[in-house]
Amino acid sequence: MHRTIFGTPIVNTLLRAFSVSFLKLTGWKIEGSLPPSASKSVLIAAPHTSNWDLPYTLMVAFALRLNIYWMGKAQIFRPPFRGLMMWLGGIPVARETANNLVAASAAALKAADGPVQLIVPPEGTRSKTRQWKTGFYHIAVSAQVPIVLAYMDYEKKVSGLGEIFVPTGDVEADIAAIKAFYAPFKGRNASQYHAD
Repeated sequence: MHRTIFGTPIVNTLLRAFSVSFLKLTGWKIEGSLPPSASKSVLIAAPHTSNWDLPYTLMVAFALRLNIYWMGKAQIFRPPFRGLMMWLGGIPVARETANNLVAASAAALKAADGPVQLIVPPEGTRSKTRQWKTGFYHIAVSAQVPIVLAYMDYEKKVSGLGEIFVPTGDVEADIAAIKAFYAPFKGRNASQYHAD
């Protein structure tokens, strides 16, 4: 996986201090921690309803000392922003073309030398949608890593890491159980999110 801001020691330390201070001053509470068993894992990013989710996610990742990579639509990686987005941990996803993203992501997780967490928004969009994409699930199964239920609740100003979910192989039942966990949380644009 490519080098990111999370693997840049001095910058990481400075941005962690900024992130912790900013989140505290703006009333956000950060919960949970990543257990050693999930040092390599897939993190669900939900609810995902706003462009503000990315900066807040980055700050929460710094606060929790995570080493994240995140998937985003290819359009935000266009010049002149591509280098910056990649350095922030971004992985461009071209929605309109079929590709082997699940297999490539799983292989990258397996091959990574140290801790790495791959963040995937299951809605696949900030727009209103009821259908979750299952790529995050299949990446975790293929890479044989757990799924971490990460959340961001704008209404309560709380974000963090919740349960560790180990896929059973029953995709439909597992997705229903994961959605039930997310039902109480409110995104920035709450009307655009449905966990039912």
